[in-house]
Amino acid sequence: MKYILLFTTALLLSNNLFAADALTGSVEKQPLNTTAITMFLVFVVTTLLITVWAAVRSKTTSALYTGGGGISYWQNGLAIAGDFISAASFLGITSALFFIGLDGSLLIIGVMGSWPVILFLIAERLRNLGRYTLVDVVSFRLKQRPVKLVIATASLAVLTFYLIGQLVGAGKLIQLLFGLDYIYALIIVSTLMIIYVSLGGMLATTWVQFIKAILLVLGGGITSFLVLKYFDFEFGKIFNSAVESHPKGLAALQPGIGFKSPLGVVSLGLTMLLGFIGLPHVLMRMFTVKDAAAARKSSFVAISIMSLFYLMVVVIGFGAIAILNDNPEAYYDAAGKLKGGGNMVAVHIAHFVGGDFLLGFMAAVTFATILAVVAGLTLSASATIAHDLYRTFAGDKHSERTEMIIMRSSVVGVGVIGILLGVIFENQNVAFVTTFALAVSASVNAPILIASMYWKNLTTRGVVWSGIIGLVSSIILIVLGPLVWVNVLANETPIFPYGYPTVATLPITLLCLYLISKFDQSDRAKEDRAGFEEQYIRSELGVGAASASDH
Repeated sequence: MKYILLFTTALLLSNNLFAADALTGSVEKQPLNTTAITMFLVFVVTTLLITVWAAVRSKTTSALYTGGGGISYWQNGLAIAGDFISAASFLGITSALFFIGLDGSLLIIGVMGSWPVILFLIAERLRNLGRYTLVDVVSFRLKQRPVKLVIATASLAVLTFYLIGQLVGAGKLIQLLFGLDYIYALIIVSTLMIIYVSLGGMLATTWVQFIKAILLVLGGGITSFLVLKYFDFEFGKIFNSAVESHPKGLAALQPGIGFKSPLGVVSLGLTMLLGFIGLPHVLMRMFTVKDAAAARKSSFVAISIMSLFYLMVVVIGFGAIAILNDNPEAYYDAAGKLKGGGNMVAVHIAHFVGGDFLLGFMAAVTFATILAVVAGLTLSASATIAHDLYRTFAGDKHSERTEMIIMRSSVVGVGVIGILLGVIFENQNVAFVTTFALAVSASVNAPILIASMYWKNLTTRGVVWSGIIGLVSSIILIVLGPLVWVNVLANETPIFPYGYPTVATLPITLLCLYLISKFDQSDRAKEDRAGFEEQYIRSELGVGAASASDH
């Protein structure tokens, strides 16, 4: 452990005089931000100590995946909020508000709109039916192997896209403030992530999220308070100043800058609303508390904290329009582009209102945020590989020791893949990249999850084929859309007009799910329908939490 810490410190302190601007390719000297580095190292040391403590208590698969189900609802609620108020939220949504004004608020509305559904329709039934993962719930009364293979694959796609957004945010933050090359930041995050997850499991990850959520809400509160103070605590003055300073003027407070097509807005809304319902790493947290009531309370705590935080983000985002545009010499380079790239709006505004100290604090907290979210994503991905895939296909040959080895080995693999994809998507807005994950989740995980809990006629064949078709069509249309086909692959025009394909892929998934299940008259389909009554009783009354056995 001490060698990892020394390695991290050495990376932070080496090459600290230079930072490459990802958008211009220039290299300029940056002052060493000792405040940010000191706070970051304090967080790293603290969380590594927590990991050592958690490792002693994480000797079984149950402890690794869910912390043994003994995490309190308020701790879990803070941890869930921590999953959402991530780098994509703080860096990405703030930047979206800065560049496209009111249209950026659609990202916030989508996040908050999903939580009433999770609270009232998902949380309790999910906790009663599942053991460790989303896949457990979907496959409860269906044929385990084919269902788990398809849903686990979709979940891994979701987690991979989500992971990219966090790693891009980490790279840009360190590149701007700590003076390290982008690739070094990715290596640091991945190294720490491997330690947290492979040793401490869910218990360590929850505590990291818990601490991070408190620090980020505190930092966001201080920053938004100082922004309000700058504008004499008048919200009207913030928005008037934003209109005067934004290149688009009054259009900054009107829809249409970022999303010009009404159908594109609908697609984004569906992506955000349903996407969060099917996120494996968030739903996995419902299994860390003792019962369904605690899962519901966790959701309520998470909603409360997130509502407060996103109000802060709105203040910071619109305040930044006026402040940064009125001080171009400090925050724009010679080419007229924002220093450090488009994701650094929140960091620059912290520097303006709070000086080097608040800049260092927010930089360290945001980086800690990325570490925590990446740990949660990696834990969910490794659980999907080890629990959902290995346990299912090993059958009677399954052993807990082998499962734990596979789980920990997969953590390393996820880290390497994350670094490679982080390089490919280096210059993309982290909020938009993260929304790719939500598009797959909204098109596959969410509709199948809800149908598995509420629709009697759902069959194995319906889940398998609708899952495959939904997953493949989502990824193909994401690649053919403007955010990848144009922004990443440098083609002139997209083949598919919308960045988020949910408006097309969700109806395809639902239609396949309905038609195939409805007309499936196989013996397996009859067993699937017959098992609904048992599933309903367990989901409502909590009679047992184990998944049905394969049959």
